[in-house]
Amino acid sequence: MSTGPAGHVTRSFIVPNSETATRAPLRRFLTTDDGVTIDAVYEPGGVVYDGSGDRSDASTPSSDHLVFVVAHGFTGDADRPHVRRVAEVFAQYGAVLTFSFRGHGASGGRSTVGDREVLDLAAAVRWARELGHTRVATVGFSMGGSVVLRHAALHGGPGRREHRGRTEAAPNAHAVEAVDAVHAVDEVDAVVSVSAPARWYYRGTAPMRRVHWLVTRPEGRLVGRYGLRTRIHDQDWNPVPLSPVEAVPRIAPTPLLIVHGDRDGYFPVDHPRMLAAAAGDAGELWLEPGMGHAEHAADNGLLRRIGDWAVSRAG
Repeated sequence: MSTGPAGHVTRSFIVPNSETATRAPLRRFLTTDDGVTIDAVYEPGGVVYDGSGDRSDASTPSSDHLVFVVAHGFTGDADRPHVRRVAEVFAQYGAVLTFSFRGHGASGGRSTVGDREVLDLAAAVRWARELGHTRVATVGFSMGGSVVLRHAALHGGPGRREHRGRTEAAPNAHAVEAVDAVHAVDEVDAVVSVSAPARWYYRGTAPMRRVHWLVTRPEGRLVGRYGLRTRIHDQDWNPVPLSPVEAVPRIAPTPLLIVHGDRDGYFPVDHPRMLAAAAGDAGELWLEPGMGHAEHAADNGLLRRIGDWAVSRAG
């Protein structure tokens, strides 16, 4: 056992130096570009799809198979049962990297509710690349859904890099290669956004009015800290970050899937429709009948369909 930077006790995983090492989970504190420590867990997964539809044991190939980087919703963390369930399903399709956003669980810092969290996701994606993965799919829920959209808009993927090389002037070929090398460690190959808002400051539903009370009021932040294990920043956004609907057009040609329930109590269906309209032909919308909000409402069948989609698109 060890104590994390936020004062929480967290377990450490020891990876044995043996043929079974690729099966053992690995836990690490990552450091973001702005110096925040992020609690992250990497699990190789038991079965790997190589993109052709074939299944293989995760301990047989190298770690270049697909990895799912899961971005949880507000007040979640890497150890919450609903996040662990998501990870268990995705482990049937590849490796899984879960982490706790800043201000959540054992991670350091305080939550900015979707703003600087993009740096947390970037650190997680970077670790996945360092582990040798050549295919990365980000899957975000609610707040995490908005973060994966903004992250992909900022970093893009191989298609974006090729486009950048064709259209952006550079002093010489070496300069283009240097820019590509920097972006390659943060880029993603497929993006899935589940139950995300399309725009900021939405208060049109009772659950979102409660969230705004939690974030903006001192007594609400106390409830978040001691009741929900979520430490929330007390300052307003400055500047206001790019909204999800503004980010979506910048993601193409990286494959994008938008998933939303038609009974979502937080964000009604005009939010996913706005995101899909902004994506145009570059995005895909699944409006799920009877589904509520985020991880709790995403049943295993839906998660398996998302896994199939990611395998087919991130290859």
